[in-house]
Amino acid sequence: MSFSSLGLSDPIVQAVTEQGYQAPTPIQEKAIPKVLAGKNVIAAAQTGTGKTASFVLPILQKLIDAPMVRPKRVHAIILTPTRELAIQVEENIQHYAKHINISSMAMYGGVDIDPQKQRLIDGVDILVATPGRLLDMYTRRAIHFDETSILVIDEADRMLDMGFISDINKVVEKLPEQRQNLLFSATLSKQVRFLARTAVTDAVEISITPENVTVPKIEQHLITVDKEFKSALLSHLIHDNKWQQALIFIETKRGAAKLVSQLEKREITAESFHSGRSQAMREQLMEDFKAGKIQFLVATGIAARGIDIDDLERVINYDLPDEAEDYVHRIGRTGRAGADGEAISLVSRDDFRNLCAIEQHLGYFIKREVIEGFEPKLVVPNSDAAYAPKKAQKGRRRQSSRRSSK
Repeated sequence: MSFSSLGLSDPIVQAVTEQGYQAPTPIQEKAIPKVLAGKNVIAAAQTGTGKTASFVLPILQKLIDAPMVRPKRVHAIILTPTRELAIQVEENIQHYAKHINISSMAMYGGVDIDPQKQRLIDGVDILVATPGRLLDMYTRRAIHFDETSILVIDEADRMLDMGFISDINKVVEKLPEQRQNLLFSATLSKQVRFLARTAVTDAVEISITPENVTVPKIEQHLITVDKEFKSALLSHLIHDNKWQQALIFIETKRGAAKLVSQLEKREITAESFHSGRSQAMREQLMEDFKAGKIQFLVATGIAARGIDIDDLERVINYDLPDEAEDYVHRIGRTGRAGADGEAISLVSRDDFRNLCAIEQHLGYFIKREVIEGFEPKLVVPNSDAAYAPKKAQKGRRRQSSRRSSK
């Protein structure tokens, strides 16, 4: 199947072809015709399967013949949970719309509001925004919703994890009743379905992969090692395998700074990426990483979603995440759009509980190995199939610790 057969016009097909897209992914095949037909859609597909194009491309097609947008108005709003994802989605819109006259803008907090207000004065066809900043702009009367005909809730599960349900509902209440609603998520949890009942009524549901299946072309394996030797092992792997680039996930910003220092002592240049760095700095770091100017980026979970890096061969879990779902999104930074990728986790005895939860979530055991010279003294047991984390208790503890550490 080709993109043109889905109902997309030649300028849009030309743009996606120039981006290297050869054929639609399964989520694109199913979602694009439904969106073009004006249907409300609820769609679930794992990270790296092309969800962004599956709603952006048909929106662009629908807006080609739309009336010129009026001042302080927008035709389509795409809600995203993070600034990084807003920037990424808007960059994709620019790529896909390069041969048509459609304007777009990313709007998010943490930066000066005045340039964003100024940009809205002329009106914008497609606005990609975080919920808080969008509501702030509405309160300041910098934007009006009376001409908004399409609402997209992107990464809905992450939105709910981050506590945006109230802001999303406030946005929905202020939008025209006659509009097209699209919700895209990696999973269709009970919470996501609850949101969908109020925000996306009479919807067509599309589910491409089971909720607990990861992208198949990502080779996953874990290396057991004592905690105090993780940085030495990572340095050994980088040097011994002559790795050129890797995204390295760690749990805290303090840990990120420490690991960068440890790597530098072993002649490995790395940068840290976390919420303690300014938005401008984070944007620059990500641009440099994408361009290959930075080989190794040590990031907290803030980079787990919405970062689309072409040809990223490798993701390292220096720490396993507390949430099993976050493991899927972390490793989904590699193996994008059907490409091959590698995900390596460095696992010590104190990671056992998280490992159990992750392997239960995946439905299979991750391939294990031990590196000569780094054999762990504290053996990591095989996952306990009967292990059941106390989610409510862990969730409360996790939320309080994340506020202080990320």
